[in-house]
Amino acid sequence: MPSHYPAYYHFDNENDCWHIGFRDFPEFQAASYKREDIELEAQDALLTAIAIELDEGRAVPPPSSCDAAELRVPLPLLAQLKIALHNTLLAQQMPKALLARKLGFNAGQMNRLLDIAYASKAEALEQALFLLGYEIRASVHLCDKP
Repeated sequence: MPSHYPAYYHFDNENDCWHIGFRDFPEFQAASYKREDIELEAQDALLTAIAIELDEGRAVPPPSSCDAAELRVPLPLLAQLKIALHNTLLAQQMPKALLARKLGFNAGQMNRLLDIAYASKAEALEQALFLLGYEIRASVHLCDKP
């Protein structure tokens, strides 16, 4: 399950802002007008790029390894679970409607379960992944920076 995606950034003198890009989502770019906001803008932009992939029915690519000069943009746990569920549905060619029936969900509930911006319950995502043959294993690691 992906947890960090690489992002690169540089200052754009012409536009007086920091340009942010993603190797794994080359068509998606963002900007930050304050140096101290780059990480927050990068995470927000990354979640938007992932939401577009989900909405358009494409598999979300796994993260590339990060170079020393790149940001490691973390993904929230729920986003990681939603990506795993989405990619599994695509890989197994299972219609969302079929999984919704198995979960006892209506179409709206199923769509929210896969919506990156919606605060789903981790238990619902765990149950959905279990029905697809997966279990969730969590671990906690010390961050690279304080």
